[in-house]
Amino acid sequence: MDNLAILLDQWRVEVQKESWATKRPQLLITAAVYFSVDFFLWGEFRSYPVPSINKNLDWINLMFYDYRGSWDTSATGAQAALFDSKSNISTSYGLSTWIKAGALRSKLIMGLPLYGRTWKLKDPNVDGIGAPAVGVGPGDEGTLTYREIEEFNKENNAKVVYDSATVSAYSVAGTSWIGYDDTRSVAMKLRYAQSQRLRGYFFWAVAGDQDWKISRTGNFLTLVL
Repeated sequence: MDNLAILLDQWRVEVQKESWATKRPQLLITAAVYFSVDFFLWGEFRSYPVPSINKNLDWINLMFYDYRGSWDTSATGAQAALFDSKSNISTSYGLSTWIKAGALRSKLIMGLPLYGRTWKLKDPNVDGIGAPAVGVGPGDEGTLTYREIEEFNKENNAKVVYDSATVSAYSVAGTSWIGYDDTRSVAMKLRYAQSQRLRGYFFWAVAGDQDWKISRTGNFLTLVL
């Protein structure tokens, strides 16, 4: 992380030089970063160099997703939970660490997934968030885009549930379980981002949307709020 701070300093200097030489506006320097300012789930504990980020980057895209997935098939999970009362693996916690570390809110961009994570339930009659699972569900290595989820729900007459505790949605059909964000959870998350005075939001990735359904939700909220 010390080297990253040096690298960002050097990049900013070079961008300024290029701008002076070409008489054009400075190029933007951005980064996609871990959901928390600290890496605490795996590897050596380390923290991002926030002072250098504030000084040198135009903004940072906080990847508030992939909290749960195919690497742990023992139980279902909200892969982009806004809140989690049982752990620190959540968007609200991750954002709080960046703010507490001094990251400028004007630099912070909330990342939202346009895909879901899937599991195969151990018992189709036990299907809530955290339900026992025995493997990945439908999709490429347990992943479906939002468009594919909408199609899956329709084709399988899936039960769709909105979970207010985590601010997420999930679908169940037989032993197939999918956790994802829908228009309702996205609307709640964007209101949360606005209440925290963040710079904005991004989706990963827009191509996964269904007829711009999620994208329009985000655009509408930006316009009216």
